[in-house]
Amino acid sequence: MANEIRFGDRIHLLNGYNAWQGGYLDTINHRPAPAKYGVQTAETPARATGTGTWEILSAEGKASGANVLSGDVVYLRNLFGGDGGYLDTNGHATGPQKSAGGKYDVSTSQGRDRAEGTGRWRIFAQTSAPADQYVRTGDVLLLWNLYGGNGGFLETNQHSTEGDKLDVCTNAYFNRAADVAYWKASRA
Repeated sequence: MANEIRFGDRIHLLNGYNAWQGGYLDTINHRPAPAKYGVQTAETPARATGTGTWEILSAEGKASGANVLSGDVVYLRNLFGGDGGYLDTNGHATGPQKSAGGKYDVSTSQGRDRAEGTGRWRIFAQTSAPADQYVRTGDVLLLWNLYGGNGGFLETNQHSTEGDKLDVCTNAYFNRAADVAYWKASRA
């Protein structure tokens, strides 16, 4: 089928908050090293060229073009400016985020793993049709960070203070409220 996601594909990730109105995963503003850019959601997948486009890469040595399976470990490389860095946990969640189970702030970093596991994400599809373990565009997805063995689930939490829509962090709970940890991929 044509809708399976393969390593090397470029995708947009839409957040499920408020009936899929949570915005697209996006980079914004420079961050001090070792981070590269902040991460938030935006109204569109193309707030600026490449800010909402992510290349999906294997963190387990699978070849480019191989199907992504539910449970695979991936890197997500942002394509802003040709290289917006790798999706990464970096620093702690804000106080309000922590009060709702928030664990870590999310930004991009220059390298795949700024520290052991910070840039690695285990991707889970809730289900797919057919149920053959492949991850497809339109599947409901969870992204779980592997920092420290348990970096938490990628979610939207609080309004963005510097940009378009919602702030992004990781959370101990896989879906604490209103589908904030659910994501859907579409082709870029």
